Amino acid sequence: QVQLVESGGGLVQPGGSLRLSCAASEFTLSRYVMSWYRQAPGKERELVATISSSGTSTNVADSVKDRFTISRDNPKNMMYLQMNSLEPEDTAVYYCKAAWGCQVYWGQGTQVTVSS
Repeated sequence: QVQLVESGGGLVQPGGSLRLSCAASEFTLSRYVMSWYRQAPGKERELVATISSSGTSTNVADSVKDRFTISRDNPKNMMYLQMNSLEPEDTAVYYCKAAWGCQVYWGQGTQVTVSS
C-alpha cells in the first residue's frame, strides 16, 4: 500500500527541538518534490517547507526560517524536518506531502505540542 508515515512528534518545552521524519512505503521518493505542512487548531493548513527531488533546493516559510531545516535522504526513502527553538505558536499537526505531476500523497500527520 502506497503511504507516507510521519513520526517524531511529541510534547516539547519552548526553546526545545524535535526532528520529524517522513517515511515512504511502496513508492520511491526520489522523483517527488517533498513538503512539510502544518495545521493548528482552528487554522488552515499552511506550507512550512519544500525540498526539490534532488534535495539541492529548499524553501522555508518566513515564520520558521532560521529555526527549521528540511532535508531528505533519497537512498533511505526518507524526509526530515529539524525544528529548533520551538515556540508555542509552532504547536500543530505536521504533515508530509509528496508530489510528482498529478500524483500527490499525504501522510496522516504527527502532533507537535510546544508547551511548558
